[in-house]
Amino acid sequence: MSDHAPRHRLATHQVLNQPDMGAPFDAFADDQALAEGLAREAPDWVSRRLAPLGSEVGSGEVQALGDAANRHPPELHLFDRHGQRLDEVRYHPAYHELMHLAMDRGVHAVAWQEEGRGGHQAHVAALYLLTQAEPGFCCPITMTHAAMPVLRRESSLDPEWTAGLLAWDYDPRALPATRKSALTFGMAMTEKQGGSDIRTNTTHAAIGEDGWRLTGHKWFCSAPMSDAFLTLATTDEGLGCFLAPRFAPDGRRNPIEIQRLKDKCGNRANASAEIEYRHAWAAPIGEPGRGIATILEMVQQTRLDAAMAPIGMMRQAWREAWRHVSQRHAFGKALAEQPLMRTLLADMALEVEAGLALSLRTARAFDGTSHGDEHEIALARLLPSLAKYWHNKRTPAFMAEAMECLGGSGYVEESPLARLYREAPVNSIWEGSGNVICLDVLRVLERHPASIEALRQELAPARQQHPLLDKAMAELERELAAPPDALPSRARWLTQRLAQCTQAALLLDHAPEPVANAFCRSRLGDEISPAYGVLPPGLDIDALLRRARQ
Repeated sequence: MSDHAPRHRLATHQVLNQPDMGAPFDAFADDQALAEGLAREAPDWVSRRLAPLGSEVGSGEVQALGDAANRHPPELHLFDRHGQRLDEVRYHPAYHELMHLAMDRGVHAVAWQEEGRGGHQAHVAALYLLTQAEPGFCCPITMTHAAMPVLRRESSLDPEWTAGLLAWDYDPRALPATRKSALTFGMAMTEKQGGSDIRTNTTHAAIGEDGWRLTGHKWFCSAPMSDAFLTLATTDEGLGCFLAPRFAPDGRRNPIEIQRLKDKCGNRANASAEIEYRHAWAAPIGEPGRGIATILEMVQQTRLDAAMAPIGMMRQAWREAWRHVSQRHAFGKALAEQPLMRTLLADMALEVEAGLALSLRTARAFDGTSHGDEHEIALARLLPSLAKYWHNKRTPAFMAEAMECLGGSGYVEESPLARLYREAPVNSIWEGSGNVICLDVLRVLERHPASIEALRQELAPARQQHPLLDKAMAELERELAAPPDALPSRARWLTQRLAQCTQAALLLDHAPEPVANAFCRSRLGDEISPAYGVLPPGLDIDALLRRARQ
């Protein structure tokens, strides 16, 4: 051996004081707040059905699929090798596996197949679990689910569309709908010049010999490989709602051309595209000129999902933070034994439980509408907007705190927290940004006074259970009594306070006393802080952490 040959490398140090690499967990069995919420808000079959999904979501295999789907974003293929247009988006195999995980279990269909019997609770609770695998792929699941109220109102539509939506299968092939085992649905509403102001849309629909044809562009088309898109276009009677399939009735590709995929901050596993309708065939849905009212039935459904998804993300982030701090030592103790860290994680656990309670109660209101229950119908108009606005406003700071618990390790892509941090703003923007949602709340209060009355009735059992809730509700009543022209500038405060009071009432009625008291004192009291981890003295931190860990 040469004197200059490299010597055997000796270790320079031992790898110590590092948490495990993420042992498998059970996202259902380990979540006491979820189990209790479903026992309260849903029939027994919902928990039995979701328990196996919780185990799968926490498995090493599914967690690895979520990581791979995020690391390998979809790719756009506009043409084949002969120069013919394809307009196809190709996904990593992990994305397709995750889609099977959801659709083979009917997550997209259960709300309608079990409508009025716990179907909506089953859907949003499944979404809460699936989000903890990978949030991005949940977008097409949500839109497929949400398309049903629009599809079933149009009697002239081929029933194969609704049958394909309800199928428990996932079929990613680019084929006409009649040749597929299951269908997915997307949405294309907004345009460059208007965004949320969809009344300024310029996409035009014209009737011809073979039906309606669309011409125009859409600035955001979610899940562009869907089998059909619900979309808006102007007609002589006003803005109409249309179903634009990927394949026209003659079996040829419908001329829906993808211009580019959006290079997004997060939501990387899911594709979002700019598209152009080039005389694309479409079927009208709903009353002529009433397209906004028609498609808002879909939007109302997606808003509930956009309220629940951030709570699932919070739960995943909390679990990652707790795993780290319970195994990592500093200054002679595990980080989880340090008083300041315990206070922070207890406060974050409160946010998850309160959001979960509000989302599940909102889902029960959706289920109640199928029975014609006027109280539930009134709540279903208001609660989704309250939950969507407030849960998403609380998420970005939550993710930043969870990341900080891990220090520098949380800021790198090997941890899921960087992915969750990028994902945090999307549900706040999607289906109406904060200001749009708050203005919608004002419109509901003005046009549907039964909704605020129903919420008063919902909050009534919690009265006199905690003085801070009573005080907050009195402040709300004074605000609601203000002249109508004074409310728009206060719409954010009003929406936030309505959401927080509803969360507080639900926790006072159903959660253990330490949880309800801590929430009221930290969210409604005199020591409110915009930052997590600033709790009033005297709270039972140990009880809060024990509950979150179970």
